[in-house]
Amino acid sequence: MTDAGRIEQHGTDTASGRPIESNRMSATESDTHGDDPGTDVSLDDLPPSAKLVYKVLEYEEPLTQEGIAAESRLCPRTVRYALGKLEDQELVASRVCLEDARQSTYRIRE
Repeated sequence: MTDAGRIEQHGTDTASGRPIESNRMSATESDTHGDDPGTDVSLDDLPPSAKLVYKVLEYEEPLTQEGIAAESRLCPRTVRYALGKLEDQELVASRVCLEDARQSTYRIRE
C-alpha cells in the first residue's frame, strides 16, 4: 500500500504535506454541557434527543411537551422519551400547567 493520500496522526496529508484542519469540536468546546460539572456526567450518558430537549429548555422554559416538540422539531413520542430520560437523571422537573391541568410544564432543575 502506498503512502499517497494517507493522513498521519498529527494532521498532515502525506501526499501534499499540507496540514489538515478539522471541524470537529473537542470535549471542552462541546455546547452540550453546562457550567455545572455535576451535569456533565449525566448529559454524556443521555441520547441525542434528550440533549436537544435539555438545550431547548435552557433557552426557553417552562414549556409543555407540545411546546418542546414545536421548538425542537422532534415528534411528540421522542419528546416524551427524552423527558423521561431527563427526569430519571433528575435534570428536569415537571409541574402541572396552570392554564391546562391536563398538561405539565417542564424546566431545568436548579
